Amino acid sequence: MSLKILQLVPESLPTFRPDVAVLFGKYLPRHGVECDIVGMPSQQPPQAQGFRSVRHGRFLGSRLLRELAFQWLCLRALAGARRAGCDAIQVRDMVPTGLLALLVARLKGIPFYYWVSYLISEGRIERARSSLAQRPTLRARLVLCKGLLEQWLLYRIVLPRANHVFVQSDAMLRMMQARGIAAQRLTAVPMGVDMEVLQAQAIAPVRPEGWEAVPLLAYLGTLDQSRQLERLLDALLIVRQRIPAACLLLIGASDTPSDVDDLLAYAQRAGLAGAVRVTGWLPSDQAWPLLAGADAALSYIPRGALFDVSSPTKLLEYLALRMPAVGNDSPDQAEVLTASGAGWLTASEPAAMAAAMAAILSDVPAARARAQAGVAYIEARRSYRVLAQALAQRYLDLAGAHR
Repeated sequence: MSLKILQLVPESLPTFRPDVAVLFGKYLPRHGVECDIVGMPSQQPPQAQGFRSVRHGRFLGSRLLRELAFQWLCLRALAGARRAGCDAIQVRDMVPTGLLALLVARLKGIPFYYWVSYLISEGRIERARSSLAQRPTLRARLVLCKGLLEQWLLYRIVLPRANHVFVQSDAMLRMMQARGIAAQRLTAVPMGVDMEVLQAQAIAPVRPEGWEAVPLLAYLGTLDQSRQLERLLDALLIVRQRIPAACLLLIGASDTPSDVDDLLAYAQRAGLAGAVRVTGWLPSDQAWPLLAGADAALSYIPRGALFDVSSPTKLLEYLALRMPAVGNDSPDQAEVLTASGAGWLTASEPAAMAAAMAAILSDVPAARARAQAGVAYIEARRSYRVLAQALAQRYLDLAGAHR
């Protein structure tokens, strides 16, 4: 039995989000679940990512025109959907588009699914309120109104009427239940790792120039201000009281360059200017060797309503790479580290994280031996091969119930 899903996503195509490209483009087709994907245009050259079809329009210089063209493309895709060739319509993280798709799906008798990978309305509200607290502007007020309206639409209309809702984590599933969404209409699909790609690569550890012999900590991921990475710098300061040569390599960047500037300025004020480096965004074939060259890998996720329901990828990659990993007690990280027994789970305070970092740096061979258990856990529980198998079965079960 094969299924065809029309999926509308806010990402630019080709997409490099693994829960879109890897899950829907690579692994689900192996189980007979094919995806016709509609997304935003980009300036990247086209790539064959495994989707049944790809629609993204032409890249336009104006952001407003790109958005309007994308909405028109979504409308055309929905208008062209036919029950005979479309087993479900699925929208990811777009509330107004989700509402439109819900109406079209009802008119055409096609099942409608909504995929929540991030609490986009809550994030918009939080950012707007933060901006208003610093400097009240009309734009911030408009963003706040948009966030509040979309939040109302999502929880009062779109999700209650969706045939099924896919969420990012078990914590998000519980949050949705508390919002009144029935458990039987919810499925958690956490982030994973493409073990076929990772294990096929011979990853030779690389040390940054000048840091060949220092005790080295590394972080891989976004450096956005919202991630509160100053806490990692505070932890490093504590570690250096015991291990003075310890350094931190931040492999990543931010879409807002000033966030990185502010983080480095914080490091300088703390006396860590020579102990912290930022690489900028790197492709995985450059980032993974640098990560593997470190003695320990760090995953700090801010606690709070917005991030507590997330499913961080970086920790999974650390474990898959057999890296001694330190993760704070964000719910998904706590679940992974407790079940795998391969890393160091800590409280979210700098002192607790620093204690785990120092323990690893004090006996790196023992830490690497403990980290070996991570690979088997990821392969069995968080590889996209396993996640896709379970998700495909869910789609097949849903399709059977709709017939």
